[in-house]
Amino acid sequence: MKVLVDTSIWFLALRKKKTQLNKTQILIVEELIELINESRVVLIGPVRQEILSGIVSKSQFQKLKAKFRAFEDFPINQRDYELAAEFYNICRKNGVKGSHIDFLICSTSYNHKFSIFTTDKDFENYSKHLNISIHSVRKK
Repeated sequence: MKVLVDTSIWFLALRKKKTQLNKTQILIVEELIELINESRVVLIGPVRQEILSGIVSKSQFQKLKAKFRAFEDFPINQRDYELAAEFYNICRKNGVKGSHIDFLICSTSYNHKFSIFTTDKDFENYSKHLNISIHSVRKK
């Protein structure tokens, strides 16, 4: 199964000082590396945009942009956007708030049978109301 990787995972992996990571975070980064090696990682444009946003240094921006060119954007279609709006409405009706990008991640994952790899606890709340699959670090 392909895995749509959320921004929170990429941010962990991109930290300059790996020594600042705790044991759980190290396992998450190792899992991402395994998923990349297995060619199972899915990246969507809005996640790419989140990753690249806020980088002040032009040279760092260019380096990161070049690294992420290794991953093609999975094409998001009309069904994905419509379902994202539906998911937003379902969750809002149940008192769960979230970002439009989060619901686009949920809908794209659902429509294309991907699991979601994230450390963002909001996805646990979404999963109580939406039929989405959350990827977990595999046991070694």
